Amino acid sequence: MIDLTTIPADRPVLIFGPTASGKSALALQIAQDQGGVIVNADALQVFDGWRVLTARPSTADVALVTHALYGHVPFDAPYSVGHWLRDVTPFIQSGARPIIVGGTGLNFMALTQGLADIPATPDDLRACANDLTLDILLAALDADTLGRIDTNNRARVQRAWEVQETTGRSIALWQDNTPPPLLPLEDTTALALSPDPDWLNARIARRFGLMLQSGALDEARAMEPGWSPDHASSKAIGAAELIAHIRGEMTLEDASEYAIIASRQYAKRQRTWLRSKMQEWRYISLPAPK
Repeated sequence: MIDLTTIPADRPVLIFGPTASGKSALALQIAQDQGGVIVNADALQVFDGWRVLTARPSTADVALVTHALYGHVPFDAPYSVGHWLRDVTPFIQSGARPIIVGGTGLNFMALTQGLADIPATPDDLRACANDLTLDILLAALDADTLGRIDTNNRARVQRAWEVQETTGRSIALWQDNTPPPLLPLEDTTALALSPDPDWLNARIARRFGLMLQSGALDEARAMEPGWSPDHASSKAIGAAELIAHIRGEMTLEDASEYAIIASRQYAKRQRTWLRSKMQEWRYISLPAPK
């Protein structure tokens, strides 16, 4: 995939890429060859419960090198970028070389560009926001904020609205007063996996089949009694579909098809993020040219 001799062994490594592109395998390869602690930067792999469905590293891989921030958050707990940044801080400051890997672009942005310490949204205000339409939320935001967020992304728009209502300041103003980054990009080796879409789509389909063979249905049965679509962990791709299958609301064939489609759509969004937000990263084309 990559010539490891081109990666300085004394610098932190960041690895971003779309789902199923081979990020974890590359992190393991670097850690085994050069040393380091693999630290999770994926927003869903932090939760316990959905180990198979979120493609957390296997028990065998974890036994080979030290892995951190995987499955350490209860499945029904809230968890934000701010939580992750606080959790990752000790691994940046420990002196051991971190190899930070994941597909959540916001985590890498917070790590390398800084994160504003915005107060939490009260539960009653969030409940109110949940009931508002996207158009109503957008109408309340200032032009500066609208120019910085994906206005088609409900979660991003609602977050901006909640910040404005909670603090009386726009999220754009909070961002403009962001503290220095924990780990500036120039102090790292930042690798962005850039896969061919057709190649990646085929891998996504194969991987979901392997997930089913590896116990994803048993995992869903174990999670079903405590299932709630409101849990942050429930955003794991395929979770809602497998729960629907377990409850007799969907065939396994349909659940698999919808999960694969959702995963491909998510990968497309990640590729868009990569092109728009990570232009200074070192791109690794996949599959590797022959």
